[in-house]
Amino acid sequence: MNPLPKIFVSFVLLFLLGNVSINQAEENNIKFVEMKNFLIAGPLKVKTPALINSNSDKINVKDILEYKYKDINLWWPNEDDKFAWDRNKSMEWEDFESTDKYGVLLEPGDTKNYWMYYLASYIDVKSYFKGKIKLSSNHLLEVYVDGSKVCSKTKSDSVKANEENFTTGSLALEPGKHLVIIKSLYDPASSLPWQIKIKLESENEFAENSFTTGINPERRMTLEHLLDIPEIKGVSISSDGKYTAISFRQIKEDGKGYKYWIDVLGTKSGKALFPQKVGENISNLKWVPKSSRFSYTTSEKSKSTIRLVDLKNGTTTSILTDVENLSDYNWSPDASFIIYSITEKPKEDKEGLKKLQGMADRWRTWRHKDELYLLDVKTGTSRQLTKSQNSSGLYDIHPKSNKILFVQSEADYANRPYFKYYLYTMDLNTMHIDSIWNGFWFGGAGFSPDGKKLLMTGGPSFFDGIGKSLSADKIPNDYDTQAYIYDLQSKNIKSITKNFNPSINDKYWYKNYIYFTVTDKSKKQLYKYDINSKKYSKIETGLEAIDKIVFADNAPHAVYYGSSATKPHAAYFLDLKTQKFKLLSDPSKEAYKHTKLSIVKRWTFKNKNDVEIEGRVYYPPHFDSNKKYPCIVYYYGGVSPVVRNFGGRYPKNFYSAFDYIIYVLQPSGCVGFGQEFSAIHVNDWGKVVADEIVNGVGQFLDAHPFVDREKVGCIGASYGGFMTMLLLTKTDIFATGISHAGISSISGYWGEGFWGYLYNSRAAANSFPWNRKDIYIDQSPLYSVDKINTPLLLLHGASDTNVPPGESRQLYTALKLLGKEVELIEVAGQNHWILEHNKRKKWTKTIVAWFDKWLKNDDSWWKELYSD
Repeated sequence: MNPLPKIFVSFVLLFLLGNVSINQAEENNIKFVEMKNFLIAGPLKVKTPALINSNSDKINVKDILEYKYKDINLWWPNEDDKFAWDRNKSMEWEDFESTDKYGVLLEPGDTKNYWMYYLASYIDVKSYFKGKIKLSSNHLLEVYVDGSKVCSKTKSDSVKANEENFTTGSLALEPGKHLVIIKSLYDPASSLPWQIKIKLESENEFAENSFTTGINPERRMTLEHLLDIPEIKGVSISSDGKYTAISFRQIKEDGKGYKYWIDVLGTKSGKALFPQKVGENISNLKWVPKSSRFSYTTSEKSKSTIRLVDLKNGTTTSILTDVENLSDYNWSPDASFIIYSITEKPKEDKEGLKKLQGMADRWRTWRHKDELYLLDVKTGTSRQLTKSQNSSGLYDIHPKSNKILFVQSEADYANRPYFKYYLYTMDLNTMHIDSIWNGFWFGGAGFSPDGKKLLMTGGPSFFDGIGKSLSADKIPNDYDTQAYIYDLQSKNIKSITKNFNPSINDKYWYKNYIYFTVTDKSKKQLYKYDINSKKYSKIETGLEAIDKIVFADNAPHAVYYGSSATKPHAAYFLDLKTQKFKLLSDPSKEAYKHTKLSIVKRWTFKNKNDVEIEGRVYYPPHFDSNKKYPCIVYYYGGVSPVVRNFGGRYPKNFYSAFDYIIYVLQPSGCVGFGQEFSAIHVNDWGKVVADEIVNGVGQFLDAHPFVDREKVGCIGASYGGFMTMLLLTKTDIFATGISHAGISSISGYWGEGFWGYLYNSRAAANSFPWNRKDIYIDQSPLYSVDKINTPLLLLHGASDTNVPPGESRQLYTALKLLGKEVELIEVAGQNHWILEHNKRKKWTKTIVAWFDKWLKNDDSWWKELYSD
């Protein structure tokens, strides 16, 4: 690009030479790397306010500088990008290559007015950087890094500035790309040249190429991508399929709480028709049957309101207001009423002594009870439907709107899985209740389109094991959900997924087809079951992981949202007849505009039984096969696979952005691969899985010579955290490990974790500490802790009720007493998942900083996060 007219520009950003230590650099008079390119926009004329009855005869130049003319927090400039300055002037960011002269010499439009320039530069930090930015100038300036002001000069000079009299700002830059914006103001009161000199000084040593500078806006995935951009929280479609409603939320600027809104789109056009901006907590977005209306709930503290939006007249009304402890609601098929549930809570115990009513009474909500109610929408009259000792949960409303299907449950400690379910129908006119079924291993139920059958889900052991495809001597993994059709008149039961390998997640019955969302190996996919031919067919959706799908009641249409390993979350429309889909909403499109993501490739290996073990590899955004990369191995190892979704609590895309190879594998025992595969999980507790991980990592390293064998780390959470602990007692192939919410003593988790005994009712079927010490002792990492010689980071929510924090604390105690390398970080106020926004950010940084310390020999970020 040609130089800007009427302006001479020369810009230098001075850096310490990367491969020279600080002391050596000082001894050699410090060598600097000159920055040749930058983006610049200006000169921009600044119009000052008129002085009317003012005590002053002039405007304070400091106020002119500090006024917020543009919101630079929204900027991530690229060459040729434009922004409007005023109605008559639009500025374009221009690339300029500096001359050999030092400094930036700017020329104002004239010498009688105030003029503004913006300069932009990117710093791509590979290793944690701490230092100072120093600027000298005759005129005024402000310096922003990532939208935050780091320093300013608020007064122009009357005599030439001393080059040693710098305006200085402190910098602490985490690995990633950072935007530096310099906002400079020309003061006509000074006749000195409008010149800026800039340099950057580091406080710490860093390796060669630990950072680069330039004007390329391309960046890697950041925590802001992961946590701060709008996210889809719900979808709904009208009965005729003409309209789609999508609800969103986004974290507030202070990181405390969310803002919510709903967009209504024409399904065919994809255009917004009726945007609903709502500041309250939105949930339960649902379309009203046979109408152009939809509803949702808003909540404040313990009270909720159901709001109804009518697209035809543009009104929003409340049909149920300020309901205490509203749990859920559903529309009847004829749209004449809603069934809703209210949670009744016991009086607060003030004595502080509590006699447990069984193991489940440790749960905070165990003594809560849900009751069902009916609201006649036309009259506004409400009535209570159930009053029972046990909670009542609605599963469906009959197609004729005359009955409901609901379930109750109670503890039964004599039989696995220790809960028994009772399924009922209620005639809404007579209030007569019929008992449909009772038993174990229940998952869910719903009416067929004609109301004569039920579509039910449950484990392979459901209905006395008619869904089991294993030999009689094998215990199935009852987390591997199956589907069944139950005839209400004949009581006949058919298993329809016995030889269908994917595990059922959700279901919808439309005419002669049943649509299932399933866990299909490492994907969450959509399948169609033809009731007449009894055959399954996969429906392409453009996504690898469907989060939620909703079907139109009276049209072959559906809307859904989800993601893929390399595709952020978005919402889509699906024509079930043509099986064609199209994008409806992509809320992250703008945020990822300049972001280069990982390349993900499938990679598998054969275990010792010649069974193929699924896996995938995330390559750094700028992968170079000639380099050696550190590697992070991620696994779960429990009952479910690590799905090929985007982001999440353990974001492989984010980790790989820091120049790590990420290897994810799906060991034996998880659902989605068939009952034979998932049954391996039962009574195993890491025996097969640990061997497969060690074997798989070895084969992976052999097949990928660009991975540094000496710099391989591992990480897992919950059952995966247990696997990290267990693996480190068995192998030294890892340079470090991270365990989040890991289980160090299986008996401790079984007895103390709120759901431990329930999980083991399936994962350790008929096995207890007194009859299977080979599981509860031999497979517990705590009892082999002396074999751990690998640096280990333990992470745990301090309020974890699933896996109590004592599971990490006792392993930490043991390793400390043994003099081993270990750290324990507890996150206050967090349960099994770290969800509080600002805590989640630091927790995520902690993981990468720990790996940097042990896999890159760089502890600068770790020290900054956790200085002794």
